[in-house]
Amino acid sequence: MKVIIFGASGMVGQGVLRECLLDPAVEAVLTIGRTPVAQRDPKLRNVSHSDFADYSAIEDELRGYDACLYCLGVSAVGMSEADYHRVTYDYTLAAARTLLRLNPGLTFAYVSGQGTDTNGRAMWARVKGRTEDDLLALTERAYMFRPGYIQPLHGIRSRTRIYRVFYAIGRPLYPVLRRLMPSFATTTESIGRAMLKVAAVGADEHVLDSRAINALAGS
Repeated sequence: MKVIIFGASGMVGQGVLRECLLDPAVEAVLTIGRTPVAQRDPKLRNVSHSDFADYSAIEDELRGYDACLYCLGVSAVGMSEADYHRVTYDYTLAAARTLLRLNPGLTFAYVSGQGTDTNGRAMWARVKGRTEDDLLALTERAYMFRPGYIQPLHGIRSRTRIYRVFYAIGRPLYPVLRRLMPSFATTTESIGRAMLKVAAVGADEHVLDSRAINALAGS
């Protein structure tokens, strides 16, 4: 299986990349980003790209892949709806449309978030909801991942300092969250493994909360 990862330098993307490099069923991993990731591995290749609305310059690099694991995203805090829509909706759909045209049958796994709702009151929920709806309309092999609390594992850290503090505090509480709120809590490892599972064999559901993510990951 050959996979493309967007957002591999982010917290979730780091976890997804780790699981891809560890999985013997994955023979090649391509990361797309403004800067290369720090990891080095024989099956890993980086392509630097700055215009996430247009992939015409690198289309030849994007052929021959089985799945896209799309982990690119930003916080809506302090952003206008137009700016958030551009990053969350426009960039995601541009990637999906290009990759599906170049790779018919490709699986597109998208990291969304718990609370996503096209008709929701929160701006981010509406934008992500529309993104999910249009991805699901593009292909039957689209899967929406809606984690709530995500515990980073294996030394993975958020690039945002306040989040690093939050996750450090939350680490000892994770087992409690997982037991009391199974639809809310998951880990970077479980998201990565679950994404690879849907890429390989699909899933019964196309919108996956943390409980479904953990079940797919076998965790």
